[in-house]
Amino acid sequence: MDNLYPTFDKMLPREAKETLLGQRGLVVWMYGLSGSGKSTLANLLERKLHDEGKFIKVLDGDNIRSGLNNNLGFTDDDRAENIRRVSEVAKLFADSGIITLTSFITPVESLRANAREIIGDDDLLEVYVKASFDACAERDPKGLYAKVKAGEVKNFTGKDSAFEEPEHADIIIETESQTEAKSLETLYQAVISRIERG
Repeated sequence: MDNLYPTFDKMLPREAKETLLGQRGLVVWMYGLSGSGKSTLANLLERKLHDEGKFIKVLDGDNIRSGLNNNLGFTDDDRAENIRRVSEVAKLFADSGIITLTSFITPVESLRANAREIIGDDDLLEVYVKASFDACAERDPKGLYAKVKAGEVKNFTGKDSAFEEPEHADIIIETESQTEAKSLETLYQAVISRIERG
């Protein structure tokens, strides 16, 4: 680390990029069980904001694990490194004025705290996309719960591996008890209040 010479002070300031884009950079960190609706909401919100002229990037757990983090498994250490890398990438996007929508299970509070520490309170909107294990198993959009039931998947969050209810969440979206449209509107209103530039 002694041979590193960061040049952040010489770069174009964040405010210039946000002015160009007409928006404030923000990381919307959506987490919850597999099948709770995180990716669905991220994709719907991306299209809605895009239609309004906003610049957005979606970071999805499966997509990231097939590329940037394809060398990581699902041990505790690998999960922590997965979230650390994603948090650093999301922070870079937010610093460029980009609205970044993330979709990661982020099962334990320590991982969420790490993301918050890296990204910073001012740039993070923490969103718990809540649905019970049974509801997610019934939806089973990726067929994972069927594989878990058949014993083909180990360390599955919510069954073999714990999912901790959040101590802190800026908003909770209960996809089990409300419609997709209502969930999207709740998320949209929370995000839009944070990204508008005065």
